[in-house]
Amino acid sequence: MPMIHFSNRIVVVSVAPSPLVVMMSETPRRFCKATPSESNTNTPTSIVDASHSQVRVFVRRNKRPRNKDHLPKVPVTKKLGLPEIEEFAYCGTSESAQWKSEMNSDVIPAAIEVSSPRSCGESPVHWEKVLEGIRKMRCSGDAPVDTMGCEKAGDTLPPKERRFAVLVSSLLSSQTKDPVTHGAIQRLLENGLLTAEAINDADEETIKKLIYPVGFYTRKATNLKKIANICLMKYKGDIPSTIEQLLLLPGIGPKMAHLVMNVGWDNVQGICVDTHVHRICNRLGWVSRLGTKQKTSTPEETRESLQRWLPKEEWVPINPLLVGFGQTICTPLRPRCGECSIRELCPSAFKDTSSSIPSSKSKKSGLNKKL
Repeated sequence: MPMIHFSNRIVVVSVAPSPLVVMMSETPRRFCKATPSESNTNTPTSIVDASHSQVRVFVRRNKRPRNKDHLPKVPVTKKLGLPEIEEFAYCGTSESAQWKSEMNSDVIPAAIEVSSPRSCGESPVHWEKVLEGIRKMRCSGDAPVDTMGCEKAGDTLPPKERRFAVLVSSLLSSQTKDPVTHGAIQRLLENGLLTAEAINDADEETIKKLIYPVGFYTRKATNLKKIANICLMKYKGDIPSTIEQLLLLPGIGPKMAHLVMNVGWDNVQGICVDTHVHRICNRLGWVSRLGTKQKTSTPEETRESLQRWLPKEEWVPINPLLVGFGQTICTPLRPRCGECSIRELCPSAFKDTSSSIPSSKSKKSGLNKKL
């Protein structure tokens, strides 16, 4: 309990375990020093410089080392940066094993929400009705993917040449709109550069000029030369016939590999998930991270989640269906929810209508301010 003693304008306040000594003097700028109390010779002294208008108190306390062993250890979650689509390559079992080990560990990262997730393989509510509604909206076939998608590349060529054309079109399509990709394929075809032999013999600068302005055209021209050489050396001018072999080609990721397998070899190994399928499935609430209700963050996570419940007969048509839907109605910015017939069944309806792109009026006002 604190004790207060009054003696000749000296106030001693003792608070265990660190005492506080306050000395007051009527003389301005007088320096006073307090002596330790007889009852407690180990008490540290406190010095006060006092005047009529102010009192300065200096307190010295014994510092005790803090024992940090009892503090809970906060797990450090590793932030995995997302690669560019151009460089997205299949990382195989290493990332999958890392993700599974994180999910099976006793420590749950704070970024992951775990609250009664949908059980593995359970279909979303009303998914068939939603899919049928999208089919009705897509029956006109007016989306760019319907006439200029990767699966349309080289559709008049023999099977071997067509497979290579689909592979080239898939490579060029990353971060590139369908009309631009289609134009590049047409220029390569017109110049006789849509076979492994022709591309391997062609100059890289020529390939760059023909595929421009696809995204990352310089890097893609380099990858095309490498792919053509690999196809000639290992597959006699044809393309690999397995997912694993396709993923070893430079610049080829899971989305492209599954598309080539589906179209080129008529062998369905998985769903082709691009940015449109990834976005729309998350908006509809069809996919989530394994063991959680959190949205998927990559197209590969979306593919794995979608394949857990979607019937296999829907794996091939789901890509052009949702891609065209994303190009016409469920657009990345300002989706046309008012024109969508399934808005009553969509949990994201009218929630993503805002755009980060400023209007022309705001742009003009900003320019006027700068001037």
